[in-house]
Amino acid sequence: MKVTQIKSYSVSGESGRGYFIVRVDTDAGHYGLGEIGMRGRGLAITRAIEHLSELVLGADPWETERLWQEMFRSGFFPADTVYSCAISAIDIALWDIKGKSVDKPVYKLLGGPVRNKVLSYPHAQGQNIPDLVESAKRHVDAGWKFLRWHQLETSEFDTDMTAVFDPLKSVRISIDSFAAVRDAVGWETQLCFDVHTRLDPALTVQMCRELEQFKPFFIEDPARSENPGTYRNLRRQINLPIAAGEQWGSKWPFRQVIEEDLIDYARIDLCIVGGITEALKITHWAETHYIDIVPHNPLGPVSAAACVSLCMASTNVGVQEMPRQPGTVDNILFPRQIEWDEGYSWCPDVPGLGVDFDIDAAERAYVNPRGVGARFRRPDGAFTNW
Repeated sequence: MKVTQIKSYSVSGESGRGYFIVRVDTDAGHYGLGEIGMRGRGLAITRAIEHLSELVLGADPWETERLWQEMFRSGFFPADTVYSCAISAIDIALWDIKGKSVDKPVYKLLGGPVRNKVLSYPHAQGQNIPDLVESAKRHVDAGWKFLRWHQLETSEFDTDMTAVFDPLKSVRISIDSFAAVRDAVGWETQLCFDVHTRLDPALTVQMCRELEQFKPFFIEDPARSENPGTYRNLRRQINLPIAAGEQWGSKWPFRQVIEEDLIDYARIDLCIVGGITEALKITHWAETHYIDIVPHNPLGPVSAAACVSLCMASTNVGVQEMPRQPGTVDNILFPRQIEWDEGYSWCPDVPGLGVDFDIDAAERAYVNPRGVGARFRRPDGAFTNW
């Protein structure tokens, strides 16, 4: 069995959500699906996939380790996150092919299930606190046992997709939102809060001390990701569980935070970090430090299936991000998706990842890959993280 074609699909579903899917075909008739983690770099990643195809076309899809090493290290310079996204999509698709070629679900190739289903959390959303509270209550009523939201934006986006983000005001809103949501859903529901790398360490520490009373399950991305050593400073000052890692493009940025026990939850993004091949290594590494994984999954059904496959076969799992209930969005593009019930997700016992992608629908739903996305500026005009 050899790889015969790798093709990218930048599409918009009937919901209006965008996806960037990669399909890998073989001469045996099996095909696999992957997904990239940074649609905002879609133009560059498209070219990276074309470049990496030179290494993968004609290869045996079972040789995932060799292909990963060659894709990451060829050309002397190690892959950055743009290339890691491309590697991720191709690698996930190769695992999908491997499962289909032996008539087994991917999670059985990863060691077999250690759990029947994976506890998951959705995205509670709202432009203000009352809207956020209503969203939280709807999700709890639907059966979700965890909730997640991030810092509320402090202004509307203008025509060039720029908004004003006021860090001081946002800290106050964040504390008030936590109080309101906790009061609305009670103490049985676990709450996760995403700082989204938007605050400086001093403000993060101040906010987290105020949030201790509400017992969050974790605080996510409380610092920017470029310098993992920053978590040593935060670890000394924050008395809350810390989750981080979604922006890291390989195992190496995880090294310090795992080895020094600077985080409690590893936010591995399978569609950025290098696919299933790399995520599996990080997961087992984290296990030696009793760090649970909470895979980052803000994307579509392919990403969800890859994440849940890993979680079903891994012992050290905290909870799985699942923005919306699988099977309820964009079923024309993705006619088969993974399963969900009462706050749990799982991959069905079918070959591969357990998700499918309608190529005819994708051709009709094509959109140009994105370049620059939304941006935040502070009240003084300075650029800040979105």
